[in-house]
Amino acid sequence: MMISTKGRYALRMLADLAEHKDEGYISLKDIAERQGISKKYLEQIAAILNNPEILKKNRGYLGGYMLAKPAKEYTVGDILRITEGGLAPVACLEQGEVNCDRAGICPTLFVWEGLYKKITEYLDGITLQDIVDRSRNASGSDYVI
Repeated sequence: MMISTKGRYALRMLADLAEHKDEGYISLKDIAERQGISKKYLEQIAAILNNPEILKKNRGYLGGYMLAKPAKEYTVGDILRITEGGLAPVACLEQGEVNCDRAGICPTLFVWEGLYKKITEYLDGITLQDIVDRSRNASGSDYVI
């Protein structure tokens, strides 16, 4: 399984919004500059994430985007499911349950089901807030004298 740039950049975009939540609406231009991502590509990603449960959008001079809910309520798994279309390592598990005529006789099905379970448990256990907290700790921005 390979996560595309779309999924990776969507995660970086939303983490950036979480990190700068106190600044109000954030322009894609600002996110693009901080993250080193093309503004045009961020526009495509924002269109995918354009859902009132994910992003709030404001047009105009001070327009931009902000998270629709607290960062702790977004999991990496949820974000990647939206951008990647799913997390299943094989096609027969894409619908969340086995969708294959050979399921009853497939000798490797347990391998893919186990991998899928580990992937979803891991990615659903990490939130945007976890990413922001780890980034702050790594950069030392919480250092106080």
